[in-house]
Amino acid sequence: MPSDKKLLGAFGEDAACRYLRRRGYKIIGRNYACRFGEIDIIAQDRRYIVFAEVKLRRNADFARAMEYVTEDKQRRVIMAAELWLSENPTRRQPRFDVLEVYAPQGTMTEKPEIHHIEDAYQI
Repeated sequence: MPSDKKLLGAFGEDAACRYLRRRGYKIIGRNYACRFGEIDIIAQDRRYIVFAEVKLRRNADFARAMEYVTEDKQRRVIMAAELWLSENPTRRQPRFDVLEVYAPQGTMTEKPEIHHIEDAYQI
């Protein structure tokens, strides 16, 4: 049986994917894992291949969700993206985004608030 944390994580990623699709992105991968780390969502539009980190929080009272994407996490995502790109060549420009998902009622939240921070960090 999945833990509450895993259920919340999947809920946040599902909401982020719906958000991206509505904005014209094609989801080409989820939960890509390698020895360097994990990438929550890999998406593309006409110009970019987007490696997205999803952070779900009930609210931003303590800190914005993006603040939990530490420099160490960024390095691990970048290394994982470099490996993914070596296995999946593309002409699209890579970009690293963060999607903050705020769900006050957890998985019972009907309309989570999503903030999309494009180009949140760089190689």
